[in-house]
Amino acid sequence: MGGELRRPLLTRLQLLREMGLSPLWRLRPQAAGVAQPLVGGTAAGSEAEPGSPGEPAAAAAGVPVPAAGGERNVEIAGMGWEELRQSAAICRACNLCQGRRQAVLGVGDLKADWLFIGEGPGAEEDARGEPFVGPAGKLLDAMLAAIDLQRGDDVYIANAVKCRPPGNRTPESSEIAACAPYLRRQIALLQPRLIVLLGRAAAHAVLGEVGSLANMRGRSFAYRSPAGGEDIPVIVSYHPAYLLRTLHDKARAWEDLCRARALMRAAKGTATGRDRAAGPDAAPTP
Repeated sequence: MGGELRRPLLTRLQLLREMGLSPLWRLRPQAAGVAQPLVGGTAAGSEAEPGSPGEPAAAAAGVPVPAAGGERNVEIAGMGWEELRQSAAICRACNLCQGRRQAVLGVGDLKADWLFIGEGPGAEEDARGEPFVGPAGKLLDAMLAAIDLQRGDDVYIANAVKCRPPGNRTPESSEIAACAPYLRRQIALLQPRLIVLLGRAAAHAVLGEVGSLANMRGRSFAYRSPAGGEDIPVIVSYHPAYLLRTLHDKARAWEDLCRARALMRAAKGTATGRDRAAGPDAAPTP
């Protein structure tokens, strides 16, 4: 806007310092033989603890959530963006509706290649109607900028649940299940090239009960759309609110972002190759 002051653009070094990372940090090569399960569906999880690195890996099979009403699911599966917003605004499928100011569906580019999914709205998100605002949102913006992204430009941000849990607690299984049709429809409408899951609740909501966050990080997953189509690569990382409390894990989050950027470049390169193979009359990949 005309009178609005713009913040000066930060350099990559400044962004890394903002995240508490050394500019000399480098991505370590991934060990060979890491399992790459392909899973889909939705289930519930917990954001509170990242899990112990020593825990055995859980089975990599998606655990579908109980249906919150077959007719409702079918109806949501046919909605466009405006219908989704209106439906979420009046949704009473779980008890979270009783304490919300407003439902927070998501924000960003509706043709985004990048989809970031968190846990649920906090107090400020509930007041403003936008996910990831406040201190956690500022850190997420810094993380995006560190890999040359910015909110709203080829990026869409959503949450596993659309209404604020009381006291900012972790969403319960039934609450994630109630919101699952909205999240599935958002993914179907966006058709992103990559999904980044921020925290255990988001990971379990999209992938199912596949283990602790520590065991999910660094592994390759894919989201299988119920409607068919190509699998979407999935990265699991820490929630920014957790990183604000646990500073030493910021380096691991940076490692996850580097992996995500590499996967995106590979996905776009593959798509470009398909377009070239299809011939000059084929529609270009956006």
